[in-house]
Amino acid sequence: MLGVTIDWAIASGVAYLFFGGEALAISLVFVALQIVFVATLSGSIGHLVLGMRVVPLRPAWIGVVKPTIRAILLALVIPAVIFDRDERGLHDRLAGTVLVRR
Repeated sequence: MLGVTIDWAIASGVAYLFFGGEALAISLVFVALQIVFVATLSGSIGHLVLGMRVVPLRPAWIGVVKPTIRAILLALVIPAVIFDRDERGLHDRLAGTVLVRR
């Protein structure tokens, strides 16, 4: 949750700076940051600050599709708060990813 809070704060700052803080702009910036950073650095800024990363279940490059699915579901909130017994969020299960410590 702290990682998402860090990412949301960054997205809010960017949205306030460029778009006047519109709620939709904050959400879109959040999703864009998630996609770009997870696809390129295997984790969002919040993940990286906290020593975590997002990896695909099958070892390979994570690509762009998985981070996109994950980010959209994360922005919808409900899939992110539904967990399985391994404490993996529904957004990770549906995207085929897992959040791990580095």
